[in-house]
Amino acid sequence: MAANRIVSVQCIPMRLPFHHWTSPPLFAGRPRDRLDSALVRVETADGTVGWGESYCVEPRAIVAIFETLIAPLAQGRDAGDETLLPTLRRTLHNLGRSGPVLHAIAGLDIALWDLRGKRAGVPVYQLLGGRQRPRIRAYASLLQYYGDAALLDRVVTQALEEGYTEVKLHERTVSAVDAARRAAGAGVPLMVDTNCAWLPEEAPAAIAGMAAAAPLWIEEPLWPPEDHDALARLQVDSPVPLAVGENASSAFELTRLVDREACKYVQPSVIKLGLSEAWAVSRRCEGRATVCAPQVAFFGPGFLASLHLLAAQRAEASLERLYVELAHVPYGATVPVHAGWVDVPDAPGLGAEPEADLAAGLYR
Repeated sequence: MAANRIVSVQCIPMRLPFHHWTSPPLFAGRPRDRLDSALVRVETADGTVGWGESYCVEPRAIVAIFETLIAPLAQGRDAGDETLLPTLRRTLHNLGRSGPVLHAIAGLDIALWDLRGKRAGVPVYQLLGGRQRPRIRAYASLLQYYGDAALLDRVVTQALEEGYTEVKLHERTVSAVDAARRAAGAGVPLMVDTNCAWLPEEAPAAIAGMAAAAPLWIEEPLWPPEDHDALARLQVDSPVPLAVGENASSAFELTRLVDREACKYVQPSVIKLGLSEAWAVSRRCEGRATVCAPQVAFFGPGFLASLHLLAAQRAEASLERLYVELAHVPYGATVPVHAGWVDVPDAPGLGAEPEADLAAGLYR
């Protein structure tokens, strides 16, 4: 136990400059030219280091949460103690059952999985029960182009020429989906994330309009996203499968969606829920009509954790890869996306270490 005692927990904001071949998209009403998350570094008494990743709304906020809440509660504890994370969740529950505190715990959870794998000398997928497949198909997840048909044609074509065979849009109009379908051609899986575009009474007509383009799924169709009754009603009559999950506050919420078959695809985010919770959702899907297809709009250790989850779960699903040009590509040399595929790393833990510049916090 002494060697596995946690001696430090650090949060390192990671802000990756990006370009998506046009003016920056809007995020929270402002132009967005960086993709934000936070690295989590956990070290034990014997010098073993595990890496995780937390969703990051505001770098100053997530650092403060780690410094004032997470690190004091985790330091001195055995990294292998299975009661550690449940204790943190219970201790901090009155600070909110969703949001930044749980995102911080999620990053710690991923780092602890990395530590467990390194201590056991096995990749994380082995800890999850074994690898079902050696590589994972990735799909190009485009940022929003606001219905610009020419841009959609250019970027969809570019992604397919680079070897991607599946494409996801972040668009809200029939004309945008039709433009992407023309560019992709028939038979290419095309997904549509509307980011909670419609009220329940608006969604049926909007989805019916997109159905002619044969989307593989329509993601986050409803506002508010927690209206599960409306979602279940919509799925019954929808001509297109529905996908939801990144806005869920807990694995409990997602397992309820799985149990009632309220969607065809469930999408936990490991940097919001943690790998433990996301894996519980994946296991819940076994033998049911819903497929676990994690939301992976990030590039750090959470990307690797999602890769191990997809390698270990029984049902095959593709890995989301935000299709942008990054100033720095984390794990670009060690776990690259090549021609629309990613090989699952075999090294112990998550299988790769953050590059020195990332680990040093140079991308802030």
